[in-house]
Amino acid sequence: MYITRTLESFIGSAAKQFPVLLLTGARQVGKTTFLKHLISENMTYVTLDDPLVLRLAKEDPALFFQKFIPPLLIDEIQYAPELLPYIKIQVDTNRRPGLFWLTGSQQFHMMKGVSETLAGRVAVVQIMGFSRRELVGQSGESRPFLPIPENVRKHSNTGGKLTLRELYSIIWRGSFPAIVLDEGMDRDLFYGSYVQTYLQRDIHELARVGDELAFLRFLRAAAARTGQLLNITELARDAAIAVNTGKSWLSILQASGIAYLLESYHTNVTKRLVKTPKLYILDTGLCAYLTEWSSPETLEAGAMSGAILETWMLTELLKGYWHNGRRAPFYFYRDRDMKEIDLLIIQDGAVYPLEFKKTASAGKGDVRHFHGLEKLKLPIGPGGVICLTEQPLPLTPSTWSIPVAAL
Repeated sequence: MYITRTLESFIGSAAKQFPVLLLTGARQVGKTTFLKHLISENMTYVTLDDPLVLRLAKEDPALFFQKFIPPLLIDEIQYAPELLPYIKIQVDTNRRPGLFWLTGSQQFHMMKGVSETLAGRVAVVQIMGFSRRELVGQSGESRPFLPIPENVRKHSNTGGKLTLRELYSIIWRGSFPAIVLDEGMDRDLFYGSYVQTYLQRDIHELARVGDELAFLRFLRAAAARTGQLLNITELARDAAIAVNTGKSWLSILQASGIAYLLESYHTNVTKRLVKTPKLYILDTGLCAYLTEWSSPETLEAGAMSGAILETWMLTELLKGYWHNGRRAPFYFYRDRDMKEIDLLIIQDGAVYPLEFKKTASAGKGDVRHFHGLEKLKLPIGPGGVICLTEQPLPLTPSTWSIPVAAL
């Protein structure tokens, strides 16, 4: 079963402009299935997961390209960075769009080689698991979100309804295609296998982790802190590792599409703002599994209920940008007086503030810190509170309560 992805239109456009297209993202988010669905009949698919093909690619790249003639879709390119200089030669010899489509599950070392070797020749695109819009058949309606009143109304009219029970079921299961498309898939079995495979393959190659149990402790500690300010010292302490090791492992989680750091917004005028980023785990199903919530009901009633809802809201907003080929201009605000705004979207020099709340009746008090943004000396656009309300309602002349189903 194939579900149309929002990213299709951008991929089609990018493939007509660049000779090389690189699609990155975490393992199992559907990169290969997605591109194989889009490739033309004259494009050959090659996977470097095949040991014999990988050996040829690493030991004799020139012979590899005699055997496999472009246009090519090369899966898991990070396993054979030796191919990149030869791809450059092929591109410079026959510079036309769509020569190479590449996928990669790790950006850590791969991106360094890509940026150095294929600068100006490659379009780099990032994909995540399914967005809710994609799952309800509205992939074309998934657009970069701004809390402008007309946008809020339109998104609310097309987003349908989402009960609390339905919402936490979506959050608990996560957005990986394998588990979303098969309701009979055992969720614990899937994520247990995912973590084990991730540990065995990616982490060993990237960091040569000697103590897998320590890394698993680190991964679980990170998941328990989703939606919180990053404290790398605490993370390292909980995993019984050195702080520098913790920094390295966190970088790997970011590079592998597992974790996301939301930076605080600050300018020279606002030096009082806290500059520590906030940590998010990009798939809420994986996050709930790592923190051992046994059902959607226990998750909704538990201590992580608000934090994991915030995480889901943020990741849905991220998908709206990334799946349209756009960088997400996302930040958060927090000053020394503990005044915090969950998300600032900075676009065209203006600030659009958003709060994430687990409530069906947001009020003016939920947007009280928006006035503090005046110190940024930037135009303040419309804002709002994304919450469990069933319809958008004005809170102040410039803010709205926004239904979570509008994302």
